[in-house]
Amino acid sequence: MTHVLTFSELGFDQLSLVGGKGANLGELVTAGLPVPDGFALTAESFAVSMEHGGVRAELLATHREALSAVGDDARMDDLSNRMAEMVTKAGIAPQISAEALAAYRRLADGGSDVNVAVRSSAIGEDGKDASFAGMNATFTNIGGPDDLLVAIVRCWASLFSPRVITYRAEKGLTSEPLMAVVVQKMVASATAGIVFTADPVTGNLDHLVVEAVEGLGEAVVSGAVTPDTFLVSRTDCSILQTSLGNQEFRIVRGDDGHDRREPVPAGRSEPVIEPATVQAIARMALQAEQHYGRPQDMEWAVDPEGHIWIVQSRPITTLSDEQTTTGRADTQGSVAPPRAKVLVHGLAAAPGIATGQVRILHSPRDGHQLVDGEVLVAPMTDPDWLPTIRRASAVVTDRGGITCHAAIVAREVGVPCIVGTRTGTTDLQQGATVTVDGGSGEVTAGRTARPTVARTTEASAPQPRSDVITATKIYVNLASATHAAEVGATDVDGVGLLRAEFMLTEALSGRHPRAVIAAGESDAFVSAMADTLSSIAGPFGSRPVVYRTTDLRSNEFRGLDGGAEFEPEERNPMIGFRGCYRYVREPEVFRLELEALARARESHPNLHLMLPFVRTRWELERCLELIDESPLGDHRGLHRWVMAEVPSVIYWLPEYVDAGIDGVSIGSNDLTQLMLGVDRDSESCAELFDGSDPAVLDAIAQIISTARRCGITSSLCGQAPSTNPAFAELLVKMGITSVSVNPDAVAATRLHVARAERRLLVDAVIHERLGDS
Repeated sequence: MTHVLTFSELGFDQLSLVGGKGANLGELVTAGLPVPDGFALTAESFAVSMEHGGVRAELLATHREALSAVGDDARMDDLSNRMAEMVTKAGIAPQISAEALAAYRRLADGGSDVNVAVRSSAIGEDGKDASFAGMNATFTNIGGPDDLLVAIVRCWASLFSPRVITYRAEKGLTSEPLMAVVVQKMVASATAGIVFTADPVTGNLDHLVVEAVEGLGEAVVSGAVTPDTFLVSRTDCSILQTSLGNQEFRIVRGDDGHDRREPVPAGRSEPVIEPATVQAIARMALQAEQHYGRPQDMEWAVDPEGHIWIVQSRPITTLSDEQTTTGRADTQGSVAPPRAKVLVHGLAAAPGIATGQVRILHSPRDGHQLVDGEVLVAPMTDPDWLPTIRRASAVVTDRGGITCHAAIVAREVGVPCIVGTRTGTTDLQQGATVTVDGGSGEVTAGRTARPTVARTTEASAPQPRSDVITATKIYVNLASATHAAEVGATDVDGVGLLRAEFMLTEALSGRHPRAVIAAGESDAFVSAMADTLSSIAGPFGSRPVVYRTTDLRSNEFRGLDGGAEFEPEERNPMIGFRGCYRYVREPEVFRLELEALARARESHPNLHLMLPFVRTRWELERCLELIDESPLGDHRGLHRWVMAEVPSVIYWLPEYVDAGIDGVSIGSNDLTQLMLGVDRDSESCAELFDGSDPAVLDAIAQIISTARRCGITSSLCGQAPSTNPAFAELLVKMGITSVSVNPDAVAATRLHVARAERRLLVDAVIHERLGDS
């Protein structure tokens, strides 16, 4: 048989014949992993069939035309439909059909028809640079010769869908599209899912991620449900964290032999698979990774008898080359490297691993002492430390929680960070070489034996433009102009949170603003701030850039030169002299910010204004008066937002809208702090700080609902939508109009939001059909 090969005959040597999916299944068999039996129709079988049907040349010409039509949706749809019709009309050549049916009968061992999965395996897919994940067609529970042949043709036709053509154009794949097809025995899975041998969101090579659902794995692969998620240690396959998903239905084989959805009872309190099964899946994944030599994304299934099967594998395409090529250090023989001595342990605040010499500093004024690449160790940091943090390889602090300024700054500039160590400045020795793991919260002695994850900066963090489109806007959080051009070149919808604090302290040269005013240097400050704002707004064109005015607390202002003369000493500055109330009491400082924004806005009208920490209507009204009295008062098209951080916003929001507010952004960190009464900077109470607490979620729901009712936009600035698919889905269901995340989280967030929106559309269609029946 020249057009059909069994899995045992496949491997990377046949990549050009059977595509990535087929070659990977052969490699899994070679690696000794349990793979359901099957066969592959080579890409040549597709070419022969199209030649036999007389459409091959026309297909190729039309495909070239379609590649040039990317961006023209109407033309693309027309060309795509024409090519799919050509494939369907040509069908399968007689000799190919005979070989496929003979192989199918062998799978049944001479018995009755066997159920199979029929999967597309395009030439060039499931490679390290282009996965084509989920783009080409897959059909499950196919039973009988006639259905098999129909499914094969449908796989071929899926090669010419608009999304596949667009993806091929973006990847520079301009050669003749060819499609192999994999036919594999179905596993009547009780549970199924995916395992990643590195964290696909953070890139952390120390963790595996296992996702699991009841029934067939198509539910999780398609994003139709939120799976249970397990974070697994690479070292010993122990489960570090378990997150229950939200599975409203499972996909099972119906009595008619086809897939159907079956409701899943609500209120489940236990994961769908046992810990031993999670660990067994993780060990199989590491075995596969060792065979391939790079991190893998694998699909698995567990049959009713408890046997685990591996049904697909592909490289993780979202990791950098350095991450994937150095990932072997942890997996040779699945033996972990020797553990270095842990010197201090704190809260994991910004991911990444970095090695450097310790530099202990107690004031940002001493920042010049830090040599580029050293590890900054400090009691605590505030925005004035920004220039020093940028030059550090990692940051370690004695105090602080995961939402403190040190953590926020480190995440935004891509520096590994650990906070709340309590004893970092005393237990670490000046000049000693240490390794900081911002993912585990550990500082160890010496240079790491594990692979060093490439430092992610704002320059490298932005993801390329994608063809994933969402109705919910995906904004970014920024704090400086350093990499605004690179971020602006991506497909983000704008800047949902431009933090003032770091730009402000730089423009002030580390001095207190009232000291600058007293010295008669206000104009220089305004000019510096306006220039910075312009350099950030420019790369975003007409996309909105929402500037949040400064929200330094009194203890942070005291740290600036001259601050002690102007700032009160407060026992609890977190709920003290800050935000909107400060503008009312010290309007001269606020006026300088407004003047700088007005000057920048003359050439960049996409700049808008957001007021933080608003407690009451009267202070908001006074702030809006100050805005109207400033040069901004004459600016048309200026949007005025408020941060929803104080729980009183739940009551006051309709009044805020009446006062002239047209947007609200939920500051989830402060809102959580005040809803639960937990200091967000407290390391001792860190476990109480939970942004997914029902009380917090109810407050968020009320804010979004009120915003919709009042006709204003709503947003949330924070990382939860990117790291927690269930949270992203919840926000979409609530009706939020945008979310704002760090630049490196845009791709993951857009994917989570797109899946959530797709599920809402599917549910709406199902409910409509049920209503019609």
